[in-house]
Amino acid sequence: MARLKAVRHEDRLTLVEHLDELRTRLIVSILVFAVALALCFWQNHLLLDIAKGPLPDGRDRLLTFGVTEPFMTTLTVSAYGAILLSLPIILYQVYAYVLPAFSDQERRVATPLLFLIPLLFVAGVVFAYFVVMPAATKFLLNFNDDQFNVQVRARDYYSFFTTTLLAVGVIFQVPVGILAVTRLGIVTPQQLSQNRRYAYLIISIVAAALPGVDPVTMLIEMVPLIVLYELSIVLARLFGRSGSERLPEPTTQER
Repeated sequence: MARLKAVRHEDRLTLVEHLDELRTRLIVSILVFAVALALCFWQNHLLLDIAKGPLPDGRDRLLTFGVTEPFMTTLTVSAYGAILLSLPIILYQVYAYVLPAFSDQERRVATPLLFLIPLLFVAGVVFAYFVVMPAATKFLLNFNDDQFNVQVRARDYYSFFTTTLLAVGVIFQVPVGILAVTRLGIVTPQQLSQNRRYAYLIISIVAAALPGVDPVTMLIEMVPLIVLYELSIVLARLFGRSGSERLPEPTTQER
């Protein structure tokens, strides 16, 4: 029988029931994505106009080459929009399938972090759209523009746009990762503070690896990462595992 309701930790399911639950949740996720894709493709003009928003004035008439490129580019942008639109329901299906395997103590650690993930992802996407993309496109399109006939190809721009938004949304998960490792007792806030210089080096490498290759974009992306890292240390001190907290000792049967 198809199972949509989340399983409780104390429930004992057979392998067939676990596979049935997994199949049901995959079907639900695929159907939700298909509906979101149809909706985004129906409103593709709105999506394309939103995606062209960060472009400087006079650059919003993008070029296409070949017979199929307008359709395939529109379909690709619609698919990215469908991913963002269906993400909350897909994440719920993942959480509902995985969380029952956690103990009560592990769930107390994981549940608040799971609420933070979509919020931080949306914050990263908004930051990328309103701050990173306008600065990146303005710098890159005006760089040595007197030496080049600069034309913007639709496929290349939308690929740059979507990967930048997704990448910044992912790296905004830094507080979640840091809170997770501190709550699990892997590292302490003191260790995070003492190794700050190494963290800044890693942040600069991550910023350089993001889609925006110019130094202006790199610096813009580094600032929120550093702020998020420092904020994570503060949150880890407030909500991380205290020195008095210890994992419960295993019983004789568990050893």
